[in-house]
Amino acid sequence: MLRIGGFTPLSTTDWPDQLAAVVFVQGCPWRCHYCHNVDLQDRDGGLRDGWPQVLKTLSRRQGLLDGVVFSGGEPTLDPHLVEAIDDVRQLGLKVGLHTAGIYPDRLIELLPKVDWVGFDVKTDFAAYAHITAIPRSGLPAWRSLLALVQAVQQQGLSLEVRTTWHPELQSDDQMVALAQALAQQGIHRWVIQQFRAANEQHASLASTWHPPGDLLWQRLKDTGLSLELR
Repeated sequence: MLRIGGFTPLSTTDWPDQLAAVVFVQGCPWRCHYCHNVDLQDRDGGLRDGWPQVLKTLSRRQGLLDGVVFSGGEPTLDPHLVEAIDDVRQLGLKVGLHTAGIYPDRLIELLPKVDWVGFDVKTDFAAYAHITAIPRSGLPAWRSLLALVQAVQQQGLSLEVRTTWHPELQSDDQMVALAQALAQQGIHRWVIQQFRAANEQHASLASTWHPPGDLLWQRLKDTGLSLELR
């Protein structure tokens, strides 16, 4: 059974232009410095029997919701995610997915059942370990990007690519290298997310954050991507 770390019955921000419930799946193997949901990292946390109750709530909200977003944590970590997606589909609701692409093979299996993906790209793929604290973590993320681009082309998947930016965690050159890689794969739009402190451990990062400078922003735009600062 899907292990639930949290549930939001209505959100207008987790899936652009959709009214969605958000299911937070427990567990993530990465330890990103700016993680906003640290409580969801430990796989042993959360509720083992929470999914039936969530499903009852969703069934009562048919006609009010456009869809359900599975977020995390890293939702593709949970082997029961595919079953939960099928449950949501049976309610006539669309399915969205937040993922960092940690498990590309599982992602590929799920994509035919998913309508929209918010793909969290950390940094230049060669520099992922600096963000995630996990060696070679950029490799599965790159494979996932390729799979997502293919799904956009072949099944009409809706895709949003976004990156949380902090000047102490990504250099300007790394951001430009990432922008170039995204553009080369046919990505047209890139959301740059503002760093937001979620706990006391983020205090030092919060004190040094600032928006991308004009020069960096222009270098990113020069790659041909349409940019949004969110």
